[in-house]
Amino acid sequence: MSRLALAVPPWLAHALRAQRGPVPWNAVVRGALAGGPLLLAAVLMDQVSVGVVAALGAMLAGINDRPGSRRISVKRIGVPALAGAGGLLVGTYAGEHTHAVVLTLVLTLLGLLAGSVSAIGPVASGAGTQLLVTAAIGAGMPLPESGWERALAYVGGAAWLLTLRLVLPTPGAVAGDSRLEFWLDFRFDGERDAVAKVYDAVVELLRATGSPEATDRRAALTAALDHAQDALAGPRLRRYASSATERRLHTQYAAALPLAEAATALAWAGEAVPARAAEGPLRLAAAVRANTSTGPLPAPARSAPALRALDDALLGAAEAFDQEGDAHEERLHRRRRSGKSLVRVALGSGGREYGMRVALSFGVSAAVAQALHHVHWYWLPATAVFLVKPDLGPLASRVLSRAAGTVLGAVVFAGFAALLPRPEGLVALVAVCGALIPVATRHFAAQTAVVTVLVLALVMVGGDPQASWSRILETLLACAIVLIVGHLPMPGQRGGGVRARLAKAGDAAYAYLAHVLSESDDRARRWTLRREAYRTLAEAHAAIDLSAAELPALARHTEGTAEVAATLERLVDTTTAYAVHLDDTGHLTPQDTERLTELLDELTERGRRAGLGRLAPAARRGTLPGLRTVG
Repeated sequence: MSRLALAVPPWLAHALRAQRGPVPWNAVVRGALAGGPLLLAAVLMDQVSVGVVAALGAMLAGINDRPGSRRISVKRIGVPALAGAGGLLVGTYAGEHTHAVVLTLVLTLLGLLAGSVSAIGPVASGAGTQLLVTAAIGAGMPLPESGWERALAYVGGAAWLLTLRLVLPTPGAVAGDSRLEFWLDFRFDGERDAVAKVYDAVVELLRATGSPEATDRRAALTAALDHAQDALAGPRLRRYASSATERRLHTQYAAALPLAEAATALAWAGEAVPARAAEGPLRLAAAVRANTSTGPLPAPARSAPALRALDDALLGAAEAFDQEGDAHEERLHRRRRSGKSLVRVALGSGGREYGMRVALSFGVSAAVAQALHHVHWYWLPATAVFLVKPDLGPLASRVLSRAAGTVLGAVVFAGFAALLPRPEGLVALVAVCGALIPVATRHFAAQTAVVTVLVLALVMVGGDPQASWSRILETLLACAIVLIVGHLPMPGQRGGGVRARLAKAGDAAYAYLAHVLSESDDRARRWTLRREAYRTLAEAHAAIDLSAAELPALARHTEGTAEVAATLERLVDTTTAYAVHLDDTGHLTPQDTERLTELLDELTERGRRAGLGRLAPAARRGTLPGLRTVG
């Protein structure tokens, strides 16, 4: 079996791999209550086309309905929905008032904008996707309503699913037995679970210290901290945390940062720690979940600087858990991104390259679709939008999954359409597909199949008589367009997205190292810089892994970047260990300085080989304050 796995190329292995985990029953319930009931209400009120648009809004919002806190879901679902409404407005009015050539040009420019903005982050990527998909629907799906009516219906559908997300409690996630405790606490079930998982990750890292699994456990700790930051940092009406429960969660998150720092330092040392070292964080995790005090903590083990730091962090956490916290403790040690920095990311090498590919794919597919159909031509460009998204996997994997999912979905829908009564049977099918979306998002092919059935049911309810088989041909045509565009040379250096993320990670690592070597007493800033360094490094690793699974013609453009990321990771881990050591002794040894110098030299050399010139100035040891005087 292992030989077979080695023989499968990375791009095919990725297409065969699916995410695993428990069924998110709460999201399944929301999906069942979203598009289907909206469509049923519209049918009963004889407003079928409005219901179709509202159900589309709920469907695309359901794709963005991922695990996390209620607060972050407002941004994760709401921002793309607003962008989708804007795309529906632009597409509708451009389709009604412009010639085919002008319309294609408008859609191409829209693709350039949406693709560039998508480089900012996951929420921006979701917004760009919905902007283009709804622009294609607005221009290519004839409906009796005006553009603003379509936009309102679309936002209404997304708002309905978001309301379900905010109102319905998560089963089993609420602490407290009384009805009052339930309603006061259920708002923060996602935040509570995210903070508790940070302490769980600290426990797993401590248990893995001194073993080959330590590196993976440290990466899992980074992911848990990132998730907790996102869960707690969502939009709010007030500047500071407005309830005792929320302030307590912020305090508990902040108390986990020194624990994570000490655990990382212990893992870097590579020596096993006493089993009781993990008992304290384990009790803290239980206290977070139960919303109770920590109780007695295990006896300290203070034989090494990192163990002393761990013990001090445990004591600090126990003290913090007994306090309510204040408004200022809601700071999440996350660097705010200015509008100028966001624009710089969108206009950077990664944003430019992706924007041009999205624009070309979207524009060409829109032109071809209009040449093939006078009406109902939205399927081809909308398919191209999903295919061009790197968030959904390597290019070859996306193409294979999209083609297979569309064929399966079209076959399944053809069977249901022949058996189900209309429209009530199709409305029920929409509700079932909405419930399946949260599970189907684990693999792009499964998601495509479910969405294909749902959309075909919607358009048939709306009066579109086109056969599902034509959707297969248009999907295959979109696959061919995106494959060709994906391999076309573009201005600038290939792999711009990977290189941009790696350069950002290098800058963050250097800023963190410089702060630690300056021996500043500003712990809050140190933890902010450490979080930024590890977060950007995780994003770079994800981009590199994705690029490595591309076809060889694309993967070769980012060769050597994995080695740079590995060196950066060792540099950040070393910086964390040295921060703990400096807190304990106040100085570095000559051996520490030599090791750090070697790491910086290695980073410079590997960055040069990978064509990352920006990393070289960051690694120049003469600019680091501590290295001029230590050793």
